[in-house]
Amino acid sequence: MLDQLEQIKREALSSLEAVQDDEALAQWKVAHLGRSSPLMATFDDLRDVPKEERPAIGRGANQVKQALEASYEAKSDALRAAAVLQSLEKEHLDVTLPGRPVLRGRLHPTTQTMRRIYGVFAEMGFQIYLSREVETDEYNFQLLNFPPHHPAREMQDTLFVDSGTERGDNPILLRTHTSPGQIHAMREFSAANPDDPPPVRIILPGMCYRYEQVTTRHEMQFNQIEGLAVGEHITFGDLKGTLSDFARRMFGQQVRYRFRASHFPFTEPSAEMDIECFVCGGEGCSVCKRTGWLEILGCGMVHPIVLQNGGYDPDRYTGFAFGMGPERITMLLYRIEDIRNYWANDFRFLEQF
Repeated sequence: MLDQLEQIKREALSSLEAVQDDEALAQWKVAHLGRSSPLMATFDDLRDVPKEERPAIGRGANQVKQALEASYEAKSDALRAAAVLQSLEKEHLDVTLPGRPVLRGRLHPTTQTMRRIYGVFAEMGFQIYLSREVETDEYNFQLLNFPPHHPAREMQDTLFVDSGTERGDNPILLRTHTSPGQIHAMREFSAANPDDPPPVRIILPGMCYRYEQVTTRHEMQFNQIEGLAVGEHITFGDLKGTLSDFARRMFGQQVRYRFRASHFPFTEPSAEMDIECFVCGGEGCSVCKRTGWLEILGCGMVHPIVLQNGGYDPDRYTGFAFGMGPERITMLLYRIEDIRNYWANDFRFLEQF
């Protein structure tokens, strides 16, 4: 029976040499390693072999099976390698071609603008102060001289977290501007020495939220950068000088700008700052609504009530505040006409910066 096993091995290996494709290899496996193959029949016949001969014949059958399985795997690997080589020969691979470039990450255009603004005000001695995005009505409106039912609240369509039915007139909301940070900062600065609070010179960047119709120039969420300076003998001239210097550093020494009277409940007097339209050079176009000017920020002297709510004596201290939109400034710097591009996650837009 051992001679029969050797004959099965020789015939199987001889047949394997003639196999040239996967289909023939699969047929070979069924014929020589399948359940009905001569080798498998040998295992079934062991029960008829004398007891003393069974171990030797069993070992021989297993050795033949292992040899055929190893030969099958080697043949399978050889056929796969030949197929890959044949495919490469057909494709005519040019190894001298350059590889695919690896895309590099980059900062969002608004983030780049905000960092430029941080740098400008850092050179003027301003520090960054971060405040929370979820506020109470008290900090977002009331302490900023927006009493309940004040008509100016209608300018900022608010997203409320709860209705405030259990909190009276102080519901929870998503801040509509970064101005609540003014109260937080002044109270923190003045808490250490209420009788003689230190001067304040900070900028407050962060995200704001308003329930507005999304258009090419308005979004429901946007960044703001608030500025606040409080101390003795601060005047409106200091405010104009600070913002004029900012405009020249941000937009170039030749930039033209102007201040217009305005009104905000938390500043008095109040103003808005415009710069000459970059698109038309002041001639008038659809971007600047034919005026030749584009608003970049609102500003004014801090209202005495706001100073008092922050822990500063309005008879001794004065201050100025301003708020600007980095998205709007980025639109001016790069002549972007649709603010919705910032949140669309379109790589064709983002990869330009």
